[in-house]
Amino acid sequence: MSVIHRRSDETDAVQVPAHHDQSTWFDRALATLRIAFGITFLWAFLDKTFALGFATGTDQEGNVDRFGDAAWINGGSPTEGFLSFGVPADNPFHGFFTGLAGNAWVDWLFMLGLLGIGVTLLLGIGMRIGTAAGALMYAFMYAAVLPLENNPVVDDHLVGIIVMAVLALGAAGTTWGLGHWWNRTEVVENHPVLR
Repeated sequence: MSVIHRRSDETDAVQVPAHHDQSTWFDRALATLRIAFGITFLWAFLDKTFALGFATGTDQEGNVDRFGDAAWINGGSPTEGFLSFGVPADNPFHGFFTGLAGNAWVDWLFMLGLLGIGVTLLLGIGMRIGTAAGALMYAFMYAAVLPLENNPVVDDHLVGIIVMAVLALGAAGTTWGLGHWWNRTEVVENHPVLR
C-alpha cells in the first residue's frame, strides 16, 4: 500500500476571478432587465408616433399603413383606441378611462411618459423618476384592464410595477449605463431625487 502526500500549498477551493462574482452577474442581469424595459417603452413611443405597423398602424384586416392616419404625428390619438375599446365594460373604472380617451393632454402625458421612461431606462440616468413614472404608468394600465382575464391578481402590468421597484432599489443604472457619471454631476448631488 502506498501513501500519496499532498503538498501543503494546494487548496480545495476553486479560485474564481473577481469579475465573475455573484454581485457582478446580478448587476448585469439588472442592467439587461433595465435595457429590455427601456426598449419596450421607447419602442411603444416610436410605434405610436409614426404608426410603424406593430401595435399602431395596422387595420382590422392586418393591412399595414406605416406613417398613416393612426400616427400621432399625423393627428392620430395614441390613447383613444385602447381607452375607448380596450377597457372591459365591467371594469370599475370604465367611465373614468373612457372619459380620458382621445384628450390631447392625455395623449401628451402618455407619450412624454413613454419617451421619458424609455430614455431613462436605456441610459440608466434619472432612475428614481423614471422608475416611479414607469410604475405609475403600469398601475394605470393595470387598473384599466380590470377584471383580469387570466389570473385574478397578477398580470404583466403588476409584474412591470415590481420590475420598476427592483430596478430603482438595485441601482440598475450603474452597470452598462451612465448612472455612475450622472450621479456624480453637481445638479444630481444637489437634488438626489434625480438619481
